[in-house]
Amino acid sequence: MLSVAEARARIVAAFHPLGSEQVGLMNALGRVLAQDVAARVTQPPVDVSAMDGYAVRAADVATVPARLRVIGQAPAGGSYGHAVRPGETVRIFTGGPLPAGTDTIIIQEDTTAEGDRVIVRESAPRGTYVRQAGLDFKRGDVLLRKGRVLTSRDVGIAAAMNVPWLAVTRRPRIAVLATGDEVVMPGDPLGRHQIVSSNGLSLAAFVAACGGDPIHLGIAPDDRDALRRMAEGAVGTDLLVTSGGASVGDHDLVQAVLGEAGITVDFWKIAMRPGKPLMFGRIGVTPVLGVPGNPVSTLVCATMFLRPAIDAMLGRVLEEEPQPTALLGRDLPANDSREDYLRARLSYDAQGRRVATPFDRQDSSMLSLMSAADCLVRREPRATATSAGSTVDIVLLSGGCLSI
Repeated sequence: MLSVAEARARIVAAFHPLGSEQVGLMNALGRVLAQDVAARVTQPPVDVSAMDGYAVRAADVATVPARLRVIGQAPAGGSYGHAVRPGETVRIFTGGPLPAGTDTIIIQEDTTAEGDRVIVRESAPRGTYVRQAGLDFKRGDVLLRKGRVLTSRDVGIAAAMNVPWLAVTRRPRIAVLATGDEVVMPGDPLGRHQIVSSNGLSLAAFVAACGGDPIHLGIAPDDRDALRRMAEGAVGTDLLVTSGGASVGDHDLVQAVLGEAGITVDFWKIAMRPGKPLMFGRIGVTPVLGVPGNPVSTLVCATMFLRPAIDAMLGRVLEEEPQPTALLGRDLPANDSREDYLRARLSYDAQGRRVATPFDRQDSSMLSLMSAADCLVRREPRATATSAGSTVDIVLLSGGCLSI
């Protein structure tokens, strides 16, 4: 059986960044940049005031108190169009351009107005409360890089850069197909031996949270012709994800039916728990990822294998971060030959250190515990018994891939 690392490497290697499209800033949140973005303007474009007060020549207020004549105003969005001479000042507001001849701002709290004069009580060195032209950025500066997932902060800086449209990677179109006679959609009548299906909907939501465009094909019954017809809905997509039917049981038809359709299987079994019967292959030009049918196995495999595939298609640049770790919250017995991923809750000890406590039960059908989990505790194959307080590797679980 393949290791988790080798299986993930093979899957990621099969995908490449998709083409790009143009979107307006209002639709850019969460998208992945396909090109670097350079500023089209300088910000601020000229020297401006950082405070409400008076624009002066520093030389005029070197000795205080200083009495200056007020000759005009420079509001934000406006300006004073004449040069300021020695002994003169201009009333200025935050964001207002500095008039010619001035180089310093005296805040209004340090002054007393007397008609058309102002008394400056506190001196200030040259440049005080002045935002110089280009302080934030200059025209041509590249502030957003290709591969970045755009946050609300990035949308703001792109707007300030006077960039109304952005080139982003096209969202991968991912078909999701659940299988099995025993499952029905939420709200449909339940037969005596049937259960409500969660896998197709959770996978579609996972795809959307990671930046993809899910296409939910529904539930295919354990029937060759029906499964074949429903799988044809994946034609033209960037990836088909199936849930259930990937192992070798009598009713596990996915491999058999897709094999008749010309699937080339790279692998179908990995040394992992939960998630051993994971299949990866290709039908023609369409990659196929078959995840197990147990709800927990479905989502753990999506976390470990589907998300990296989506990242590769989006060209998402991931920060090189150290492996997340935590202190183990309870004793664990020795592990067997498979890499294990235990659902766990996170807490913090008195020193502020992260503590991961695996649930007592780890049955791969218990979706309630997967929903309640904050992370997965990763255990190496053949790991020896581990005591509470030991440092363990974890995989953080989040509600999605977007950030503010």
